[in-house]
Amino acid sequence: MIRVADPIALLLAVFLCVVSFPADAQVTAGLAGRSISYDDYLLLYVSSPRPDASVTIAGADYARTDIPSIVTYDDFHGVPGPVLRTEEEGFVEWEIDVPQAGLYHIRVDYFPVPGRSSEIEREVRINGEVPFDRARYVSFSRVWANGEPIRRDNRDNDLRPGQVETPRWQSAYVRDFMGYYNEPFLFRFEQGVNTLRLTAVKEPMVVGSITVHQAPEIPTYAQLLDRYRAAGYPEYRGEPIKVQGQDADLKSDPMLYPIFDRTSPATEPYHPSKIRLNTIGGYRWVLPGQWLLWKIEIDKPGLYQIALKTRQNITRGLFTNRRLTINGEVPFREVENIAITYNMDWQMTLLGDDEPFLFYFDAGVHELKLEVVLSNLAEILRTAEASVYALNAAYRQFLMITGPTPDPYRDYELDRELPGVMVTLREQSEILKGLSRYMQEYTGQRGPHNATLDRLSIQLDSMIRVPRTIPTRMGAFRANVGALGQWILQTRQQPLEIDYILVTAPGERLPSPDVGPLRRLVHRVRAFIASFTEDYNSIGNVHGDRAIEVWVPTGRDQAQVLKEMIDNTFTPNTGIEVNLKLVQPNVLLAATVAGRGPDVAMQVWNSDPVNYAIRNAVHDMSRFPDFADVATLFHESALTPFRFQDGVFALPEQQWFPMLFYRRDIFEELGIRPPDTWDDLFVILPEIQKNNMDFALPITQLVPGSNPPIVITGNLQTFTMKLFQRDGELYVDGDTRTGLNTDAGIRAFRDWTDLYVNYKLPLQFDMLNRFRTGEIPLAIADYHSLYNPLQVFAPELRGLWGFVPVPALKREDGSLNRAAPSGGTAVMLMEHSRNRDESWEYIKWWVSTESQVRFAREMESLLGPSGRFPTANREAMTQLPWPVRDYRMLEAQWEWVRGIPEVPGGYFTPRHLDNAFRSVVISADDVIETAEDYARVINDEIDLKRREFGLPTWQEG
Repeated sequence: MIRVADPIALLLAVFLCVVSFPADAQVTAGLAGRSISYDDYLLLYVSSPRPDASVTIAGADYARTDIPSIVTYDDFHGVPGPVLRTEEEGFVEWEIDVPQAGLYHIRVDYFPVPGRSSEIEREVRINGEVPFDRARYVSFSRVWANGEPIRRDNRDNDLRPGQVETPRWQSAYVRDFMGYYNEPFLFRFEQGVNTLRLTAVKEPMVVGSITVHQAPEIPTYAQLLDRYRAAGYPEYRGEPIKVQGQDADLKSDPMLYPIFDRTSPATEPYHPSKIRLNTIGGYRWVLPGQWLLWKIEIDKPGLYQIALKTRQNITRGLFTNRRLTINGEVPFREVENIAITYNMDWQMTLLGDDEPFLFYFDAGVHELKLEVVLSNLAEILRTAEASVYALNAAYRQFLMITGPTPDPYRDYELDRELPGVMVTLREQSEILKGLSRYMQEYTGQRGPHNATLDRLSIQLDSMIRVPRTIPTRMGAFRANVGALGQWILQTRQQPLEIDYILVTAPGERLPSPDVGPLRRLVHRVRAFIASFTEDYNSIGNVHGDRAIEVWVPTGRDQAQVLKEMIDNTFTPNTGIEVNLKLVQPNVLLAATVAGRGPDVAMQVWNSDPVNYAIRNAVHDMSRFPDFADVATLFHESALTPFRFQDGVFALPEQQWFPMLFYRRDIFEELGIRPPDTWDDLFVILPEIQKNNMDFALPITQLVPGSNPPIVITGNLQTFTMKLFQRDGELYVDGDTRTGLNTDAGIRAFRDWTDLYVNYKLPLQFDMLNRFRTGEIPLAIADYHSLYNPLQVFAPELRGLWGFVPVPALKREDGSLNRAAPSGGTAVMLMEHSRNRDESWEYIKWWVSTESQVRFAREMESLLGPSGRFPTANREAMTQLPWPVRDYRMLEAQWEWVRGIPEVPGGYFTPRHLDNAFRSVVISADDVIETAEDYARVINDEIDLKRREFGLPTWQEG
């Protein structure tokens, strides 16, 4: 079943869009850092006209720029006349003479020149000002396509085609990058000369022209149908035209590649056990702005109907929405928001349902595009996002009075202390109730999508009625606000899977989307029998005994990407065949001991290679004559964990290191700046803690509620950061003794523990959630562990946080030491391999810049921003889709990074470092005595292991 969403704006939606906050000092401070919203911007100009005027300026006719040696082209990809290339940083400003003041749309004709393969982003300024918050991040999509036809491996499974950029000229209106507004943004221009500035956030693009005008009004279907009848267009009579979904010609995102479905024998093509890439979309085609385009060849002009074989089996109780454009234009309003219902099975959806829509096509090739939109959900989600931000601000105001552990027997009189915040709670409760009613009206039912809204509004009402209970309910309040944020993320996703598209004659009987029970039974029996013969561990082509065997303990999608790279580039260029197997991480040691291990083991932790090396289980890569050349791909810090007795027993794949993350909005509210040194930190930390917020360092802790228990390690990272900044070493005397009880070690240990003894830093916390709520507005964390999740799970904080290098220790001579440790994964060449030279060629190929860039980009296309790969290859890192400012911060810290060495018995170091830390912080033991005691324990284990493997101990010289 398909439903066309009602485009009429409900009165409730209007109420929801106008979110007012009281002018209370505390609440105003809590909302600091947020620019004016687009809704408020429109309210400022509610009486402003929308003149029927149009002004177009060529991209090359810019007025000013800060880009050195800016480039223009006279004839660029079929567009005559001068066009302007803008780079991934810097601004370009145009002067636009507007005949009448009013609100206008902005259309940009652009060409997405190759860059780092991510979306193009720009900040928009009108007359020197960013008009509203969402104008800071305006995105322009790239164009992608399958790089090759779908091929099959030697086991008869389809191989996913690589995705390649296929740039072409595009026209795009400046609109919301989150999809929270269905219409393009309106901007106020004054009469006369105005300036329009585009500042690069990331990625280059060529600007052909910029037009300031009113976007054309889209007719209704009734109006268009009258035009069809007046023109006398005939209805098409002939065979249906079928286009397979997986054969989409163009797409906005490389993650929109063909996928397979084996659950139904009705998909085309079909096989009960082999992989057949027979659909497209699904959970990868979910974000507003993502689109797929099919080229359809029409032989006879006339009126056609369009049907889609679709499945939306992910978001229960909600519609999935798409905008249809044909040849770049929305034909009529009713297909601006096409809503497709939830159904576990495939369904044949005819556009228009009982009265199918008719579409006129001339003879020739036409482009049919489906784009993800939020429809009426946009109003709900942007209001809910504003509520999350406002309620988090209210939570922080409560926290500033009660502290993180309030006294349950004390009445803090929060209603008298924070009257403005109580007004905010009352307003937000009403807003959430309105959202819940609107969701019920929108979906036609009450369901799980109402529960989160209702639960939080009920809690707010209770807090308002009995304010003295607020301190004891802070944890539940924080959890419910976090749940609302998660609800926004889930509701924003609009999944849809397409098997094929039919363009048929009006009234044509459509095929059934499913098969009968007998064919289903046969399908299940065949699939069951095949499960006994199919090898699901091997990926892609499987070769004979001469092939090298590579094990990888990762997800199947990631392994598939790697295998495709091997089959497409490595094997054709070298003639070396590779069998790639997907294994569990814990099987490598047992297989190696049994003599049944691989030639190459990938994605092993940094601590593993030396442990294998002392058992003569991995090969010393430094013996290869070209090792020195390969080693130049990495920082020396990345190789440190793999060095042992003048050998190097692995090469790095990933390398990560800590950065200092901070909340820009909260720092602006407090009037402080991110610290450059530890001395700076000690100046601002009392200001942060005075407001009952905190600073967090990496720490070893148990994840609350995890079963089986999950331990996050962090103590070693923090201690080594302090140690390295004092020019100390983790191991001394030829790596035979710990450096914990050296002078530098004791000073670093004292520095570290003093932070918890004197400043009471938190020992247990959820970094992502507390950073999101603002309880911890300043934190040191590995960049990949916090940056990636914030990009995905905290969209309401876009532009409100940043990161910088970790605080430096100021030496006596005034110089700074900003050293920090690194972690990562590695690739090993096993000692028992009979194909060492071939395996070494494979490893060199894998860590090369070209392979690392391709794999990293493919991973991001698979998983989105959360899958950004922290490559250890320095040159590859420069080619990944980082915003320029963020990359420069990472680069500045990377130069200071030091690797953590590994030694026999080194597993005792983090274990007893944690014991020593807790002895001082929790039991108040003496710092020096504790360091000496645990250093002795660590040294005894190092001696024991060195004797076990025939290595000289410290005492033996």
